[in-house]
Amino acid sequence: MPQDTFLLTVLINLLGVAGIVVWHLQGRSRPNERLVTQIVFFLAMTVALVFARIVPFRFDAPHLDSSGSLIVLAKILWWTHLSWATIGFVRIYIVLDGRPREARLIQDLLVAIVYLGVLLSVMAFVFGVPIGTLLATSGVFAIILGLALQNTLGDVFSGIALTLGRPYTIGDWILLPDGTEGRVVASNWRSTYLLTGAHNLVVMPNSVLAKQGLTNVSKPDETHQIVLAVRIVPTHAPALVQMVMLEALSSCNSIVQEPPSSVSLMGIDASAIDVQLYFRVMNPGQRSSARNDVIDLVYRHCNANGLVFARPLGTQVFQDGEIAAPKMSALALLRSIALFSDLTEGEREQLSAGAVEKKIAAGEELLAKGSVSGRLLLIGEGVVLLRDQGEIVARLAPGDMLGARGVIAGQTESHQALTLTPATLYEIEKSTFDNLVAGRPGLIEDLARRVGHHGSHNVSGSPPPIKSDGTRADLVHAIRVMLGGS
Repeated sequence: MPQDTFLLTVLINLLGVAGIVVWHLQGRSRPNERLVTQIVFFLAMTVALVFARIVPFRFDAPHLDSSGSLIVLAKILWWTHLSWATIGFVRIYIVLDGRPREARLIQDLLVAIVYLGVLLSVMAFVFGVPIGTLLATSGVFAIILGLALQNTLGDVFSGIALTLGRPYTIGDWILLPDGTEGRVVASNWRSTYLLTGAHNLVVMPNSVLAKQGLTNVSKPDETHQIVLAVRIVPTHAPALVQMVMLEALSSCNSIVQEPPSSVSLMGIDASAIDVQLYFRVMNPGQRSSARNDVIDLVYRHCNANGLVFARPLGTQVFQDGEIAAPKMSALALLRSIALFSDLTEGEREQLSAGAVEKKIAAGEELLAKGSVSGRLLLIGEGVVLLRDQGEIVARLAPGDMLGARGVIAGQTESHQALTLTPATLYEIEKSTFDNLVAGRPGLIEDLARRVGHHGSHNVSGSPPPIKSDGTRADLVHAIRVMLGGS
């Protein structure tokens, strides 16, 4: 071997080994730098091969001396750096293209193809192994292995099809025909993992998912519609029933208000008006709590407007006078407010005797932000908004109360309160409340302590931290636990 060829061969081997060392020292956290390093060393080795007149993709029987071994090693290193450069391009493409996490399945497949191609090339062009004969011989073995691993291979190729089709991505909530539903938390060659609402991990083989239809609840967005059926005794006009149901939905803080919820009158007969309520939640995980809130608010608004729930189908037909709607009054509201649970019946009657019923139009301000309320306001009908700098903080319904901070604790209102719909309020002046507590010195301290214990969760206080979904369910839940008992 000529001296210059020998030196170039040594240089190629040194470049190959140095490239491997530098590649490992850079680590996986720097893929761009790794790719640049691979390209630089690969190009340098290619230039050296050209000057040394060594063709890496042509088999030349090596000599049995040291120079022949160096040429064999140089070819192996060149093919190794070629595979690493190709794999680097594949990984960079997937990252820059913004592919989801499950695209790693495609990446692993391409990497395996690259390594297999390089291995066969080294066997053919470096060691002179007849690849055609080898592939023909291994075909029979591949058939036997494929039959033995039929189910596993079905899962693998189904996983590839699901990844390319992208019916779901990591983090999506999906619903299967058998009723199984959950959030996709992981996906690999064989299985997809779902985290259900019961916090159980369901492992679904990819072949099973590929063979059945599924519903992606997270597309086009996370909001999820819920349908709630209600039956009302036909003692009032259907238009009034529809209006009351819309008010109940508009007062709920656990559901999405834009786009607005809707009410559909499904039918009417002598026993009931069938109504269906359509509303949306921020994500499927909130369905249960939102449904609970809507049912509670439907009950409140029906009681406030004199609507009676009809008996279920198949039971005794409703007769006039058999069921009467509870009459809404200041006394009934005081009985339902948890803040006044320690009052005796006589003390509640004393407060209710001083209550004045008022009809308020929609859009009227009830309490100004920063003011100290001199009256308790019990909501009998309608919906009241709490706003802060133009943003809706909470929605209040029949059975909620305003002004407790000022009357009981002498604190200012943290939000503006105004009516969203026409409302019926019961006003109790601070003087009436002062006359009640005059005979019980410890009562005012106890009530003030309750308001202070719940902090700003009095209806006119500051809201708690907002959830990641943007709702104020915690605020209203605390308000109604303290003041509404629900």
